[in-house]
Amino acid sequence: MKKKNKKVNAAILIIGNEILSGRTQDKNTAFISNWLNSKCGISVNEVRIIPDLQKVLVKNVLELSKNFNYVFTTGGIGPTHDDITAESISKAFKIKYEYHKEAFKILENYYGKSKFNDGRKKMAKMPSGAKLIYNPSSAAPGFIIKNVFSLPGVPSILNSMIENCKRYLIKGSTIHSKTLNLFTVESNISKQLGIIQKKNKKFVDIGSYPFFRLGKIGVSIVTRSTSKIKLQKVNRDLINLARLKKIEILKI
Repeated sequence: MKKKNKKVNAAILIIGNEILSGRTQDKNTAFISNWLNSKCGISVNEVRIIPDLQKVLVKNVLELSKNFNYVFTTGGIGPTHDDITAESISKAFKIKYEYHKEAFKILENYYGKSKFNDGRKKMAKMPSGAKLIYNPSSAAPGFIIKNVFSLPGVPSILNSMIENCKRYLIKGSTIHSKTLNLFTVESNISKQLGIIQKKNKKFVDIGSYPFFRLGKIGVSIVTRSTSKIKLQKVNRDLINLARLKKIEILKI
């Protein structure tokens, strides 16, 4: 992995009509976000889901690549007619769309010449000059061009490939997280939470998420920061708030 930089961000672009129709559930967003946060110190600041339409894909790739350090796309790099991601990204960056020699060889060796049909050959076509993201599951590689990482949509395959992206990424500061579970309702602490967040907005993010557990309503307060010291201070303030209001803290 490249040299560490304090603040590094990313966007995720989920591509596929099957996601928008509800036929397929998106599992990749959570996995990629967690991996980038926990392993690379990279914050995911935006996620978009778009259809298999070239104009839409081109527009979104250009926008996101300009506004974020990295863009991760999922889906649309398979062998069928609606797999248009590689061609669309080539068009977005005005780069030639062609066979990648190494990708072609990998796939030809994997399938054998007699079974290496046109659909499978299509998976070796990508923007000229792209770097490969190797695939230990089903051979067909993803690719990197500029700051865009293109991965398959099948979660199990994507999961097996993600570590091969790491050496191309600039690592950000480690993002630390702490969760405090309280048996209360959000409205009971919302004003005080707002005050604590305002005081620490430059260093700590605070989120509150309702839950129902052990027959009781509760709130999980999640704090995130690159500074352990500031995170600990905010959590002390939150514990003091709970004690002041005589709120039960759930120990897990």
